[in-house]
Amino acid sequence: MIELSSNIPIKTQCNLLGISTSGYYYEEAPEDPFNLHLMNIIDKQYTKTPFYGVEKMTAHLIRSGYPVNVKRIRRLYHIMNIEAIYPKRLSIPSLDYKYPYLLKNLIIDRPNYVWCADITYIKLLNGFVYLFAIMDWYSRYVLSWKLSNTLDVSFCIDGLERALIYSTPEIFNTDQGSQFTGKEFTSKLLNSGIKISMDSKGRAYDNIFIERLWRSVKYEEVYIKAYISAKDAYNNLSDYFLLYNNERPHQSLDYKTPYEVHFGK
Repeated sequence: MIELSSNIPIKTQCNLLGISTSGYYYEEAPEDPFNLHLMNIIDKQYTKTPFYGVEKMTAHLIRSGYPVNVKRIRRLYHIMNIEAIYPKRLSIPSLDYKYPYLLKNLIIDRPNYVWCADITYIKLLNGFVYLFAIMDWYSRYVLSWKLSNTLDVSFCIDGLERALIYSTPEIFNTDQGSQFTGKEFTSKLLNSGIKISMDSKGRAYDNIFIERLWRSVKYEEVYIKAYISAKDAYNNLSDYFLLYNNERPHQSLDYKTPYEVHFGK
């Protein structure tokens, strides 16, 4: 995707393509083919049953005929940046809780009141990349998205900066992932006068709309195609998000598109 002979700087090309600069320069040893196969199976099952933790996923894979153990699956969960989501006892706070969850009982009745963001795993033919997206909670409009082959915070920063060009939310909600709790990311929000909201760790439904977005992306796009490369993923996801924002009606939006609701068209 990157043309080294071009007069356009590498960083600018990366920004135009939705790829982080650090991800372009990063070189990682390829994952074992069997592990990649397991990761693709885990991704499909996790998208279907996000409450499956490491032990339950291990049991599922063993029942499916795969000789795996908890140690291997825990490592793959870590690589894929996933954890089970489930209801927890609200009286016991997480020890590493960073910011409070501000959306409980909040009436979100307009665009750009609350934005939410997350990262998900996207399979390729012989590898994988990570997809980061920012979505408006009220309209479901995808404001910005980025691909990266690493979980370095820079591609999240790039996506945030791109979204902030167009507008600024009052509240920004994420999970407690290290990309979102670090000073580099939170300072961007705070310096823009944005309140930070974070899900309780492992808490089901705290960031429900971004989870629904991932399910739509996976079942309507990723699983029915076989991305050969990051470029292939980028091109296809570009088309999908245009369709998602501008053409795909949502039942919860009275069959309007996110674009129509977000911009009042």
